Amino acid sequence: MLQSESLPQPLAQPPSIEEPRDVEYAGPIGLHVDATDVVRRIFSVRETIPVVGPGELTLLYPRWLPGYHAPQAPIELLAGLEFTAGGQALCWRRHPTEINAFHVDVPEGCSRIEAKFQFLSPTDSSQGREIVSPELLNLQWNTVALYPAGHFARQITVEPELALPEGWEFACALQTASQDGGTIRFAPVALDVLVDSPVFAGAHFRRIGLDDREQVWLNIVADRPDLLEATDEQIEPHRELIRQADRLFGARHFDRYDVLLALSDEIGSIGVEHHRSCEAASIRGYFAQWDQTFARRDTIPHEYVHSWNGKYRRGADSWTPSFEKPIRNSLMWVYEGQTQYWDKVLCARSGLWTRDQALASFAEIAATHEIRAGSRWRPLSDTTRDPMIAGRAPLPWPSWQRSEDYYTEGALIWLEADTRIRELTGSARSLDDFARRFFGMDDGSWITNTYTFDDVVGTLEKIAPFDWRGFFDERLHATTTGAPLGGIDRGGYRLVYKDHQSDYQISKETVFGVTNLLFSVGLMLSHDGGITEVLWEGPAFRAGLTAGNKLLSVNGRAYAADELKAAISAAAQGEPIQLTVQAGKRTREVTIDCPGGHRYPHLEQHGGSPRLLDDILAPLPGG
Repeated sequence: MLQSESLPQPLAQPPSIEEPRDVEYAGPIGLHVDATDVVRRIFSVRETIPVVGPGELTLLYPRWLPGYHAPQAPIELLAGLEFTAGGQALCWRRHPTEINAFHVDVPEGCSRIEAKFQFLSPTDSSQGREIVSPELLNLQWNTVALYPAGHFARQITVEPELALPEGWEFACALQTASQDGGTIRFAPVALDVLVDSPVFAGAHFRRIGLDDREQVWLNIVADRPDLLEATDEQIEPHRELIRQADRLFGARHFDRYDVLLALSDEIGSIGVEHHRSCEAASIRGYFAQWDQTFARRDTIPHEYVHSWNGKYRRGADSWTPSFEKPIRNSLMWVYEGQTQYWDKVLCARSGLWTRDQALASFAEIAATHEIRAGSRWRPLSDTTRDPMIAGRAPLPWPSWQRSEDYYTEGALIWLEADTRIRELTGSARSLDDFARRFFGMDDGSWITNTYTFDDVVGTLEKIAPFDWRGFFDERLHATTTGAPLGGIDRGGYRLVYKDHQSDYQISKETVFGVTNLLFSVGLMLSHDGGITEVLWEGPAFRAGLTAGNKLLSVNGRAYAADELKAAISAAAQGEPIQLTVQAGKRTREVTIDCPGGHRYPHLEQHGGSPRLLDDILAPLPGG
C-alpha cells in the first residue's frame, strides 16, 4: 500500500468571486464603443470605471446570458486589454478558474480607472456568428462591457456611447440622449437593461410603425436598399400580430418595443428575445420572396411573445442577479415551449400564415417527435439542460441524443393543455385565459416577475380544475415512445403521411437549403448531397450512413435531390435504392430499402372530436 504522503494532494482552491449584493455601485461607468471599423469588423472599447479606494478590483465579462440559456460569452474574442489610472499602466491578471474575471490593482489616490480593449468580431463563420459587414452590424452590449463584481446588475449604472460609420442609421430600445453625426449618446441605464438592448445599424435602414400607440416599431437593415421594399399587404400582418398579441395577453410590459430585423446573407442568422426588443436576422428575401419564404415568418412572433413569456414572467431559476451566476432553466418548457405554441397560433391569427400553413407546421413537429427514438431514454425535462450540454453544436445523432426538444415537443404539450381546457369547460375557457392571467397582470410594468412550477399549476387549476401536476409530470419526467399527439387528436385532426409535401415543407426546405427525407428514407441533406442528419434506426441508419457522408450518385446517376426523390418513389414498388457514398477519402456502394416510399406529414380532419384546433387558430375579435 502506498503511503498517503507519497500521493499527490490537491492545492487549495483560489478565492471565489465576490457574491453580488443588491447594493448600488460607486458611480456610473462610462462606456464608449467605436464601431466604425466595419471592414476589419473590430469594435474598439473604452470604459471609465469609478473605484472606491486602493486594492484589488475584480471586473467581469458577462457570461450567462438571458435568451441563450447558457454560458455563451465569446471571451476568446476579447483582445488588447489594458488598464490605466491617471495615465499610469496598471497590472491585471485573470482569475485562475473563472476565466471571465480580471483582477486589477488599484493604486492609492485613484477615483477611477480606464479600461481599453477590442472585441474582434468574427471575420468568418468558422470563428463564430458574423455580426458585421460593410453595410450593417449587430452590436450586443455584453460583448463590449466589463462590470465590477459584487453587485446586482440592476445596481450598476452605465452611460453608453456608440460611434457608427457616418450616414448609418440605427435602432435600439435604449433612450437616445443626444447624437452628433455618427456618435450616439444614450441615457444612463442599468447594466441589466443595457445588455438586454442590442443595436442593429446599417447604411440601408427603414423604420415602420406597427401600432396606433406608437410603441412598437419594425426596424429593418439590409444588404441592399431594394431589400427594404415591402408592400402594405406584407406589413399589415405584422400590425395584426401586435393587435392579436394585445388581445391575447391584455397588457403590455414595455414602454416601447423595437423589432430589429436584418435581411442579410452577410451576417449570421439569429432570433433572440429581449424585453423591449428582439434580434431577428433573417433571409434576404423575407419581403422580396414573400410567397416562397413564409416558413421564416414565425421568428418575429416568437421573439415578440417572449416579452411576456420569458422576459416579464420568467422561471425563478432562470433569473439571476448578475451575469456570472448560472441559469438553471427547469421551466424552459414554459418559457420556450409555450412561446413556440403561441408563435404558431399568432402566425395564423395575424395572417402571417394561413390556417393550412399553421396546421402543416404542427404536422411537421408532431411527426418529427413521432419518429425520434431519443424519448425512449431521455425525458423531456432533461432537455432543458441542453443549451448548457451541447450549446447547439452539431450532433452526430440528434434523433437519439435529443436536443432542445422542450421547444417543439413543449408546443405539442401546450396544444394538448389548450384542447383539454376547452374540452373541460365546453369551450368557455382556453389557454388564452391562462395567457391573460399569467402574463397579463400589471399593465405597463417591465420589472421581471418570476414564477415556479406551482404557480403554473395553480393558475391552470383556477381556469379548469384538473390534475395538471400529474399531466405535466407524466409528459415531462417519464420516458416514452412517440410524440404527445393528444392535442392534435382532441383538436379534431390526426397525423397522417402522404406522398407529397405541403407548401410549408417546401418553403422550409427553400429557407434552410435542405432536402428533408427523414420521414421516409431517414435522411436530411444539403443541396450538394451532403448528409446533415440520419434518423436513428431509420432505413439510412440500417444501411450504415452517417452525418458527414456525401451522396455522389443515385441508381447510377449523379446525385440530385430529384434523382433521390424519384428513387424513393420507385422504392414503393419494390425497387432498391442504390447509392454511391463518400465518407472522407473513401467511397462505397450502399443499398437502401424504403418500401413505404415517400412519407410527408400532414394533419387530416377526423370526425371523432370538434375541430378545436381550427378555433384555436382563428383570430381573436377586437373590442
